Amino acid sequence: MKYCTGLILVMLLFSACSTRRITKMKDQVYDQENSLKLDVFSPRNDKGPKKILVFVHGGSWVNGKKSLYPFFGKGLARRGIVGVIISYRLSPRTDIAGMAGDVAKSIKWVKDNAKMFNGDTLNIFVSGHSAGGHLAAMVATDDTYFKNLKMKNPVKGTILIDAYGLNVYKFLKASNNPADSKYYPIFSSEEANWKKYSPINHLDKSSPPFIQFVGGKTNQIIKDMNADFYEGIKNYQPNAEFIVVKRKRHVPMMFQFYNPFNRTYNKVEEFISTN
Repeated sequence: MKYCTGLILVMLLFSACSTRRITKMKDQVYDQENSLKLDVFSPRNDKGPKKILVFVHGGSWVNGKKSLYPFFGKGLARRGIVGVIISYRLSPRTDIAGMAGDVAKSIKWVKDNAKMFNGDTLNIFVSGHSAGGHLAAMVATDDTYFKNLKMKNPVKGTILIDAYGLNVYKFLKASNNPADSKYYPIFSSEEANWKKYSPINHLDKSSPPFIQFVGGKTNQIIKDMNADFYEGIKNYQPNAEFIVVKRKRHVPMMFQFYNPFNRTYNKVEEFISTN
């Protein structure tokens, strides 16, 4: 009987969380010239402006699309956070500078249009998975992309989910694999650019707070890059968190968010609420 009662309570809670009403704004154009769009998921009828999380998808800078991730936007909205899922240009359409510029443009649109979805312009966070984590870290740590838009960097905090490419210079410099030349159209073949587009080289005391999630069974290069990045962060943010999600590989690190009761969701919500 106790088991049945507990099961019923869990089912009711799951149902309440899953059916909490949200508002969707699909395919909002944030860059007319390049036909770039984003989706906004916001809590419906909640009072007061809500904190915002802009999410950048992964795909090795050549693949991926925002339409794969509405579950994340909806999950955030059901937790009282405005979730924004963006598209951006991929290689070979543009290089890494263009991609980071697109992410910055999407955040500018969010800031400029926050009243449409009850968003708090003083609390804009950015997150990304895999290569999207690299781009999120780039715009958070290098003000160049927002300066190009004639605005101050509005990123309040950064959430990295199994981020890839945090130290492009170290990776490409050490690589003996001819296949890694596939990254040259993205980062160029110039070592100076590898350094420039490595977020680890832009960390300083003005960097916004970071939290990192890394899969316990993810690729070793991702583990190593994130560990190096964390050591860099700690020089300026001694209380920064580095969380290993046991038994998770690279792709499941993102799709774990299908589960509204996922513990990582709780940590994301906690990070946003306390920063």
